Amino acid sequence: MGLTESKTIFDCSDYLCAVASGANAINNRKSEINELNVFPVPDGDTGSNMSMTMGPARAADYSAEGSLADCSDKIAKQFLKSARGNSGVILALFFRGVAKGFREKKSVCASELVSALRSGVEEAYKAVQFPTEGTILTVMRKSVEACMQFVSTNEDCKIVPFFEHLLSAAEDTLRRTPEMLPVLKQANVVDAGGAGFVCIVEGMLLALKGKPVVGNESEHETSLKADFAQFDTENIENPYCTECIVTKSEAFVGENKVDEFRRFIHSVGDSAVFVDDEEIIKVHVHTKDPGKVLSEALRYGTLFTVKVENMRNQHTELVLEADADKTKKHESKTAAPEKKYGFVAVTPGDGIKDVFADLGVDAFVFGGQTMNPSTEQLLNAVNTVSSEVVYLLPNNSNICLVATQCANLCKDKNVIVIPTVSVPQGVSAMLAFDSELSPDENTALMEEAATSVTTLEMTFAARDSEFDGNKIKAGQILGLVNHKVRYVTDSKEECFEKMTDNMGDASFITLFYGEDVKEDEASLAAASLRKKLGDDVEISVIRGGQPLYYYTISVE
Repeated sequence: MGLTESKTIFDCSDYLCAVASGANAINNRKSEINELNVFPVPDGDTGSNMSMTMGPARAADYSAEGSLADCSDKIAKQFLKSARGNSGVILALFFRGVAKGFREKKSVCASELVSALRSGVEEAYKAVQFPTEGTILTVMRKSVEACMQFVSTNEDCKIVPFFEHLLSAAEDTLRRTPEMLPVLKQANVVDAGGAGFVCIVEGMLLALKGKPVVGNESEHETSLKADFAQFDTENIENPYCTECIVTKSEAFVGENKVDEFRRFIHSVGDSAVFVDDEEIIKVHVHTKDPGKVLSEALRYGTLFTVKVENMRNQHTELVLEADADKTKKHESKTAAPEKKYGFVAVTPGDGIKDVFADLGVDAFVFGGQTMNPSTEQLLNAVNTVSSEVVYLLPNNSNICLVATQCANLCKDKNVIVIPTVSVPQGVSAMLAFDSELSPDENTALMEEAATSVTTLEMTFAARDSEFDGNKIKAGQILGLVNHKVRYVTDSKEECFEKMTDNMGDASFITLFYGEDVKEDEASLAAASLRKKLGDDVEISVIRGGQPLYYYTISVE
């Protein structure tokens, strides 16, 4: 029904409806927000990360009963578990701060509401050590500051006008983000995270006006919803919903060459869907052991995407008021310590995973550009490692904040995040580890080693843009040095040549070639590099299997 224009109280029912509508709004427009990414490489996933972070609100049929404090706290905890990417973590922390502001409140008036929103902004700012003006944080802060002024000059402030003012201030700040951040002005776009926040606030306001945003048709669930509270999860014989896309190796390109894999999938679970395309295989199956599915998949090619979800845990998220003991039963068990040190690494390809395994990493989470893992995925991996101390290597700048939240949430282990922003940094950090040293000594050594390596990457331009003075056309080849675009060429060969021109001081070079590069092509590239640099430089060539990036090169 929505709030009347005269209502001055905001309660649990209002909050749940508003958050669900905001979650649907960001989900419906995630692709549009992804396109606002100013960086020309294919990593525009701000909208997707924010949408997946708020996914629990979109999926759940929340009960409107209870206090505002209880429902906001439960939502905040779910968002932290599902948070993906920097934008997702900032958003989740905003809602956690809001929940802190609602503590012990059954309902709130406008002045209490703006105080909770201010708490949300403060919590979000804690996620970023050196915040930059012109980002989602600015949009959050400025819009809440405007509402603080609005409330102070309006006695008995009404809730709907309050949110109208919040949205107006957020939109105005978003329009001004290009003036605050030159890279946005150069690309002629507003900040993607800020745009996502505006979208969510707009969705919340529409709900309060009685016009909540619903999901796109493709997202719709049947109007006849099951009563999940009455469903016994012990009836789920195969609890892991396992999905993956396999990029076929040469031997299996074409159709009707993977019937053995099809039979295997149908034998290890139920609800199986198997799509055999010319160059890829798409698998969906409910199984008891997702590891067997993924290991078998690797016989036929490389894993392009992977998603494993525990349907028992999904059930507990669908019921907001689920019993605490029942929820605890469905959480992943923490492995008892059997050694002092353990390691978890985020890896974008199976070949890179093998390298980390050889270096002693215990558990892995597939992730990287366009496929940022959630806080809960990292936490589950950490919990499988039977050690007192777990070093967590995110190996991507957009996963570092999620890794930090994972460490904050883990109560049973000492989780130390080494803020590696690339695979070469992660490898260098692992090589520096010494089991005889203390955790603090190892942390210092690993962080120093990570920053001493130079990372080169070759990818393609995902869109037309102008970046760092370069006019870039979609499809051109980009050469990155420590994540900054340095070379723009029309061929991979030319880009590789330019990228490797200034390696005279290098002693060790490792080429990780991606899933779209053939072995002989990588060997030729390495041979040209050896000819250029001479025999004094040690050059290794490793199949990394990473998507999107033709080469990831470590230079030491």
